[in-house]
Amino acid sequence: MKLKFSTRALLPGGFRFAAVPAGIKVPGRLDLALGEAPAGAAVAALFTTNRVAAAPVQIARRHLRRSRGRIRAVLVNSGNANCATGSDGMRACLEACEQAAAGLGCRTWEVLPASTGVIGVPLPVQRLLGALPSLVGTQAASTGAVKRFAQAILTTDTRTKLAAAEFRLGRRSVRLLGIAKGAGMIQPRLATMLVFLFTDARSTPRRLQALLRAACRVSFERISVDGDTSTNDTVILQASGASGAALEGRATHLFQAALTRVCQELAQKIVQDGEGACKFVTLRVEGAPSTAAAERVARQVANSPLVKTALAGADPNWGRVLAAVGASGVAIEANRVDIWLGGQAVCRRGKACVFDEVKARRYLRRRAVEMRIRLGHGSGFSTFWTCDLTADYIRINADYRS
Repeated sequence: MKLKFSTRALLPGGFRFAAVPAGIKVPGRLDLALGEAPAGAAVAALFTTNRVAAAPVQIARRHLRRSRGRIRAVLVNSGNANCATGSDGMRACLEACEQAAAGLGCRTWEVLPASTGVIGVPLPVQRLLGALPSLVGTQAASTGAVKRFAQAILTTDTRTKLAAAEFRLGRRSVRLLGIAKGAGMIQPRLATMLVFLFTDARSTPRRLQALLRAACRVSFERISVDGDTSTNDTVILQASGASGAALEGRATHLFQAALTRVCQELAQKIVQDGEGACKFVTLRVEGAPSTAAAERVARQVANSPLVKTALAGADPNWGRVLAAVGASGVAIEANRVDIWLGGQAVCRRGKACVFDEVKARRYLRRRAVEMRIRLGHGSGFSTFWTCDLTADYIRINADYRS
């Protein structure tokens, strides 16, 4: 059994996609999308842990409980988060699900909603409802339809984000497709901005939930663009069963590897497309008291504005990194900490060491860089992905509603 990965859409059986402009964003731009499993699908999902949860997050949780993990479709809009919109926002979300369900011939709770965009602005639900007839009924099982779906869910993203995997189980081929959006307000805790995963494997909701949680733990929970956790974070995994291949025994392990790889690719693409970002940064923290401690240190370093701006300026200011390590709350001794930029040590035992600063600056001007931090306090290890912080990030977010 060999895994095959792809950055293009490998269409899993049992799904159809559609996208239309509803006028939520700039007129004419795709902003309403549908991913349908005509015969139904088992589903697993993870959502934001932000206590301010958007209406679609609340409704999706409710529908998951009501459907017992079996759904027909995901309905996604961009341009409006439908968050902090009170009871009107909840009613608008439910009405959208009701009308989509009527068009699909299923029950309301078999539709999972998701939204992304500006917080605190009423959802223009009449525009959304007006676009539903042109959305429902135009679904297609094609790469073109997938690309339109991926385009319709974007906000400040500069490009679509796709990843796919395929493997064989005997004579059967299993496919997995992932579609994501996200560029800002990224510090996921259980999920990321919006991620939709589709597979034609056969599984139970309970097994899918365990597989999804394990994959997210080492992908979407290991990234940060700006340290902010969205109110709308959603990751949904659907299994249509159309391939006939059941996730049992060795197949489960192979699928877990494929799911983890696809999620990590999508997570990295989100960071690479971070708002205003010029550098993709891989942080490796080792020698921590535990894996959790290593991740805590990595997250502190990744979210430090001083570290991120030094990276933006290609400044090998390792003192900022060391300060962030010490501020993480993890019990460490500074005189055991070593720091590397690429293959060059810049700090040994918590103190300056001789290094080629010109070479270090040249290295930090690269599009992708790596920083390694050794704590010397155990065997805990974590890999984390982040980006630099530039003036463009400030410009994008200062003008976000303008």
